[in-house]
Amino acid sequence: MIEEVRFNLDGLVPVIAQDAHDGTILMLAWANKEALEETLRTGFGTYFSRSRQKLWRKGEESGNRQKIFEILLDCDGDSVIYKVEQKGNIACHTGHRSCFYRSWDGKDWKENAPVLKSPEEMYGKGHH
Repeated sequence: MIEEVRFNLDGLVPVIAQDAHDGTILMLAWANKEALEETLRTGFGTYFSRSRQKLWRKGEESGNRQKIFEILLDCDGDSVIYKVEQKGNIACHTGHRSCFYRSWDGKDWKENAPVLKSPEEMYGKGHH
């Protein structure tokens, strides 16, 4: 499976996490070979954190894990979709269901969804 994936020059491939039940786009992140292998092995969404330069096991801190239902690869082999069940119904570190919680209204970005749980509740004080 991994041999078909075309990673970029940094050894990464973009991964869209999509709700397996209603199709909502939850987030976009990156995976390296190791993250894809761990996702396949464990059945839970694993990514590569570019800011921390290490594997990111989604939900490890917040509890909002992603159970994998299906993995899709696009025609060019350079983009992946994880179809997931999002535990806690929160994918974003801001406490929104989806990272895509802002809509352009023609002149400004407006929030289109509520915060379901504050970052302080999920991660403790001092987290950004």
